[in-house]
Amino acid sequence: MWKGNWTWAFLGLAALLLRWLARLNPEITEAYYSRTFFPVIRNVIDATLAKLPFPTVYLFLFSVLAVFVLCLNRLANLPDIRNKAVFALRNCLNGLGLLVFFFLILWGYNYQRVPVYEQVGIFPEPLGEEKLVEEIEFTLQQLTQLRPIIKRDTFPIEDILPYPDLERFVREEMGSNLLILGLNHTGSPRAREFFPSGFMRRMGIYGIYFPFTGESYIDPSLHPLEKPFTVAHEMAHSYGITDEGEANFIAWIICTNSSSTLLQYTGHLRLFRYQLNDLYRINENSYLAFVENIPPGIRNDLLSIRENVLSIRPLFLELTKRSNDLYLKTQGVKSGVKSYAELPMLVYAWKNLLK
Repeated sequence: MWKGNWTWAFLGLAALLLRWLARLNPEITEAYYSRTFFPVIRNVIDATLAKLPFPTVYLFLFSVLAVFVLCLNRLANLPDIRNKAVFALRNCLNGLGLLVFFFLILWGYNYQRVPVYEQVGIFPEPLGEEKLVEEIEFTLQQLTQLRPIIKRDTFPIEDILPYPDLERFVREEMGSNLLILGLNHTGSPRAREFFPSGFMRRMGIYGIYFPFTGESYIDPSLHPLEKPFTVAHEMAHSYGITDEGEANFIAWIICTNSSSTLLQYTGHLRLFRYQLNDLYRINENSYLAFVENIPPGIRNDLLSIRENVLSIRPLFLELTKRSNDLYLKTQGVKSGVKSYAELPMLVYAWKNLLK
């Protein structure tokens, strides 16, 4: 890059060509990348960068800024406009190629693996209103049984484990449950809080997996009842689960099968919210009739979460949704951002499989 060649641009193109081949051969990608090469990357990162006491994305951002400043300085010292134009073009293409190359090598080829729901033998289909109401009632029963164990009064739950303990506990739960599902469970990925608090949410993001550092990040301002599921969702990405719906499904499995009543409750609560959204979309009157009978404690938890969500307004919500949708679709996730809402279908198919 610094010697006047186009190495990283060509490597980026080669990585894209390999992605095209990987998409045509998901079984080979699954066997040789997702289950062989990627676990090595996972363990190397967890034995090195993950040991640092701060989010390594700060180092990444500092490095990018430093390289940008050096390039601008060198560009300013070039003698004429032609040299400046060639230098700028070459470095832009090399920089883009470098990002594409490492994104795919470090994580991105997992988008071309065999879908996780196929691997575990479930085939989700949309739920009709009658079946959806049955599922909502079952989820509400679970919540009604679990909540008094956590908090006997009806005031909202707004205080849980300290975050370092929560992250460690969720990570411990990930390994055993991924093993049961037959997925990669090696490594100790981090899901760190990203400061300043509220910044990610203002960008329209609750959490993110960052392949260049191998770490996940969540916004510290999230409601306490949203943090366990969000951590589990982002850690699912850390283990090579790329589809958002599948990451939600893995997070639900982790939380609802946990030894912790709190994690069980938060897992069922997130599913409950998705189910209610589906019911509202199908039949608003049925939705309104159902929510009137939600027990006070659970209703107060939902209201507390809603107040927290509304407390920080995203600055570019529509832009974030559209860009995320475009990103997911270009990576092969056909449903784009709608994949987040597939959780009720996946859970229903999973429960039928276990019958």
